[in-house]
This record gives sequence, C-alpha cells and structure tokens, in this order.
Amino acid sequence: MDRAGLADFLRRRREALRPVDVGLPPGARRRTPGLRREEVAALTGMSGDYYIRLEQRRGPQPSEQMLSALARALRLTADERDHLYRLAGHNVPRRDPEDTHVAPALLRVLDRLDDTPALVLSSLGETLVANELAKTVFGDPDTRTGLARADVYRWFTDPAARSVYPDEDHDRQGRSLVASLRVAHGAAGRGSRADALVRALLAESSEFAALWGRHEAARRFEDSKVLLHPEVGAIEVDCQVLFTADQGQALLVLTPRPGSEAEGKIRLLAVLRHERFSPGRDLAR
Repeated sequence: MDRAGLADFLRRRREALRPVDVGLPPGARRRTPGLRREEVAALTGMSGDYYIRLEQRRGPQPSEQMLSALARALRLTADERDHLYRLAGHNVPRRDPEDTHVAPALLRVLDRLDDTPALVLSSLGETLVANELAKTVFGDPDTRTGLARADVYRWFTDPAARSVYPDEDHDRQGRSLVASLRVAHGAAGRGSRADALVRALLAESSEFAALWGRHEAARRFEDSKVLLHPEVGAIEVDCQVLFTADQGQALLVLTPRPGSEAEGKIRLLAVLRHERFSPGRDLAR
C-alpha cells in the first residue's frame, strides 16, 4: 500500500470535483476547492474520521468494497479506478462486459435527475445506482446481495418482485428480462457471472427454462411502462435509455407525460419520501 500516493491521489481527485458534479447542493461559500472530506465520506458510507486518516497517510488499508465506493463517489474513470486499487495495494479488478464500475458519464447525468425515477443498470440487469425516486418505486439496490442483485433472478424466484408491474404486463416483462440476459450471456461466455445466473435460474425456475429455450435475444426497454406503488397506485411513464459506448451499462429514465396524473403522483412520492426520512421523524412509520 502506497499511503503517500493514495493520500495525494484522493486529495487531488476530491479537490477537482464540485458539489454539483456529485448531485450535492452548492451550500455556503467554500474556503477550499472541491468537495469537503466529510462529503466524500458521506458519499461512500464511511466515517469522516476514517476518510480523513486516509488523506493524512495514516489510515488502514481500505477493502476492495471501500475502494469501489470511493471510485464511484469521486467519479473515477476505469483507468483512474485501477490506479486507485494499485495505490491501495489491491489487485486491479478484471475488465469485462460484466464490470460493475459505474461509468462517470452516466453518473453525471443521473446526479442531475432528481424529479423523476432514474437508475443505472449493468448488462445483467443489476441496479448499480439509483436516485431517491427510483428507490421509492423499486426498492434500495444496496440491500440486495449475490444473484438477487439481478432483476431477472428476483423476477423468477421472488413473487414480490413482480408487484411493481400489473398482472397483464408480467409475460412481456419476463420475456424482456430473459432476452436481455441472453445478450449478456452471449457476450460474457461460459464461466462468467452471466453463466452462473443462467445455470441457477434453469435449476430453480421452469418458467425461466421455457423462456430461455426460445432463444430470444434483445436489449429490450419498452417505450412505456405502468408501475404500481402501494401509496399512489398505477403510474404510467415513458422510458428513455442512454447506453455507454460498449453497451455494458444503461441509464434508464422513467418520465411521466407533462400535465398527466402520473406526473402528480411522482411529485407526491417525492414529498412522501422527503417527509418520511426528514430528521426528527419516526422512521418506523
């Protein structure tokens, strides 16, 4: 571990960012350039003291999970992420079509979307990062681990995963998820995470096996969707997708039509979430 190099790299990357670059409000006048140390710590989920020690060359070796969070918080490119891992004394993550390091370009767009649900998906349909409104509709992706991180796995193994969509859309949604997995599996090949996901689903779901046997292959995102929420009911949204150059990740933006009932429902969801998680409120409500 190169403590001096790591500390200098972290400080320089932190100072190169503005609050707006990571979706934070500008706040009061700043005496130093870039983000504050406490802001980087909050973005990564680590304590402020731990991050400060890293920049002061006296912190313990960060875990790979912590480095991944730092790379995302500091909006590092893939090359910069690899450099971060080397400085911290870890092996560089393998680059392949299943790489889950979120593309900085997609993050910059996501950071500016706070009035409509938006999320970044991997080639396997894993939600890598989501804004607050998307978490309100689909749940918090950070609570999922293992194969359950992939939408297609939960769809065929957990009946609750289908509650977001009306019954009449289940067949279309299932076929779409399987067709997308077929594309990812073809690109990644045997022995990949995509292959492990397919083998697990073939063993656990006869419905998946039947759809997999159709050999449908397509990255499908319907032009419109109806989403169900327990508090506001059905929400009709249009879907827009922005892919990275290698098609490995996609930013999915779900927008209601202006002036529609759905627009009012999404505004209501934003208010409800803000009230539910405001300081001083009972989070168990």
